[in-house]
Parts: sequence; structure tokens; C-alpha cells
Amino acid sequence: MCRHIGWLGAPRSVASLVLDPPQGLLVQSYAPRRQKHGLMNADGWGAGFFDQSVPRRWRSDKPLWGDASFASVAPALRSGCVVAAVRSATIGMPIEPSASAPFSDGQWLLSHNGVVDRAVLPLTGSAESVVDSAVLAALIFQRGLDALGETITEVGALDPNARLNILAANGSRMLATTWGDTLSVLRLPDGVVLASEPYDDDPGWADIPDRHLVTVAGSDVELTPLKGSV
Repeated sequence: MCRHIGWLGAPRSVASLVLDPPQGLLVQSYAPRRQKHGLMNADGWGAGFFDQSVPRRWRSDKPLWGDASFASVAPALRSGCVVAAVRSATIGMPIEPSASAPFSDGQWLLSHNGVVDRAVLPLTGSAESVVDSAVLAALIFQRGLDALGETITEVGALDPNARLNILAANGSRMLATTWGDTLSVLRLPDGVVLASEPYDDDPGWADIPDRHLVTVAGSDVELTPLKGSV
């Protein structure tokens, strides 16, 4: 299991989203409040942001709390679109930088919070790692993000035990799914946050129902039930 966060709005520092909040990803790496599976997220981390239209990434296989270099640079990294995650590796999966989200096809940044049986996923040859999340990301990229809801519904039908919370962004749009785990949204005057769990106690946080597709464009947040939702 993992935790992730996405931002779409006015340019902000990566540190203000990942490191500074009282219950942000840094704290969630060792003391998540809403995580249902696993106790820590110490098997790597990744932070991605858009430099104009170009996605940039910084990924590691070490715990986020131990990376002083990232802590020193993150306040200077500013973007209007950010996707970051901390990782708790699925048993049997390798721990390596390429296994940490966000994954990218050169246009999108994508994180997977959950687990899926790799046997139900077709091999595309473009996965960045052999881990389930990377193979799932490659499938989503191949199918196209406009088909994200359909792809998640199909994979969920093939693996009833899968947890398929996806968070993806391309610089101007942010997409997410809830399928077996938590996701919350915070609308702010200058943008929108999507996160596995709230990074503070702001009363504006709202929980996203399970089995929904979330679409963020500008300040608009649209929720669409996925097939199979109740």
C-alpha cells in the first residue's frame, strides 16, 4: 500500500505539498492516519512536477524521511501541477527507484495506491519496473487516460481483490479513481488537492466515495460513479 497526493492550481513549492503539512506525505511515510493495509511507507518515494509541459521526477528506494538532499531542494521546486507518493512495497516486489511512483509516459505522471495481481495484466513491454503498479501504469498509458475509468473497471473485474486507487496528471488536468482505498479532496482558492488522506485538519477536506472517477480541470471537480459501484 502507498499514499499519494496531487495538486493542480497556482504554482506552489513541492515542499509545501509534500514536506511541510503537519500530516503530509513525510509524516504519512511513518505514521499514516487512514491507511488500511500496512503500517508504514518506507520502501521508496517519488515526487513529480511539470516544468511547463515537461514532466520531471525525483524517485528513490529509500524512506522519504531520510533524504536530506530532497528536503533541501524541494522548497525551490515550484509547479502548478504535482504528483507525489510514498511506497509500501507489496510482498515479493523489488524495492528500487523505478518501482516508486510517479510513473510517466512523457506526458502524464501517475501513481497507484493499492495492489493488483500481475497475472491479470497484459505485458506491454513499456513498464518501468516489474512491480504490479508499474505494469498497471503501462497498461493505463497504453489504453489512454481518457479510458481510465473503463480500464480500472475491467482490471477490478479480473482481480476482485485488487485495490486500484489511481492518481494521474498531465499539467492541465488531474484524474483519480477510488477502488478499495481512501481519497480526499480539498478545494482551495488557488487550486485543488487530491490526497490518499488529508494532510491537515482543514474542515474543507471531503472524502471521495469508493469506486468513483474524479476529474479535475481548473477549479472544477467532477465525480463519476464507476461501473460496479453501489
